[in-house]
Amino acid sequence: MRIGVLALQGDFAEHMAALRQIGVEGAEVRLPRDLAGLSALILPGGESTTMRKLIDRWGLREPILELARSGAPLFGTCAGMILLAREISDGDQPVLPLLDVTVKRNAFGRQLESFEADVLVPVLGDTPIHGVFIRAPVIERVGPDVDVLARLDDGRVVAVRQHNVVAIAFHPELAGEVRFHRLLATMAGEFDAPGEGSGRRRHPTRRGQAAR
Repeated sequence: MRIGVLALQGDFAEHMAALRQIGVEGAEVRLPRDLAGLSALILPGGESTTMRKLIDRWGLREPILELARSGAPLFGTCAGMILLAREISDGDQPVLPLLDVTVKRNAFGRQLESFEADVLVPVLGDTPIHGVFIRAPVIERVGPDVDVLARLDDGRVVAVRQHNVVAIAFHPELAGEVRFHRLLATMAGEFDAPGEGSGRRRHPTRRGQAAR
C-alpha cells in the first residue's frame, strides 16, 4: 500500500510524517505520473487558491478525478476540503467537485482567529480528536448522499464522508492525531483488496461521473 500526499503547497510534510507513524508508505505527488500505483490520496491544508493554480499548471485535475472514479479513497483537510467541494459559497469555481457540499472559506475568521478544539467523531471512537483550525472552512450545505462525521458544539459541520471521499475542516496532523489517517489506510486496504476479475475493487460509479 502506498498513499500519496499532494505536495504542491501547504503542510504535506506533516501528513507524510503521520503516514510514517502508522507504518504506511507515503509518496509525495507533484506530477500526474506520481499518482501511478497509489492506494489513496491526501489533499493537505494550505492555501486553496495557490493549490488550484498549481493543480492546473501541472495537469493534475483530471488524473486526480480519474483516481477517485476508480474508487481510490481521497482525504482532504482544511484547504483540501475546499478543493473537493462541489460548491464554494464565495463564488469560486470548484476544483475537484467530488463532495456534494457547499463550503465557506475562512468561516471562523482570519489567521488571528485560529484556534484548537476537541472534536467528537463517533466513527473514530469515543475519545474526541484534537483539531487545529487555521483560517478554517466550514460546510454550509450537505447533500443527501453525504454522511456528517462531526460537528462543533454550535452545530456547524466540520467533517464529512461521501463514499470514498473524506474531508475535514481542521488539521489533526498538526496535533499528532492519526486516527483519520488510520481510517484512510483501512479504506485504501479495501480498495486494494482482490475483487472479481481485478486486483483492485472499484467503486460502483459510472465512468465520467464524480465519485459519491
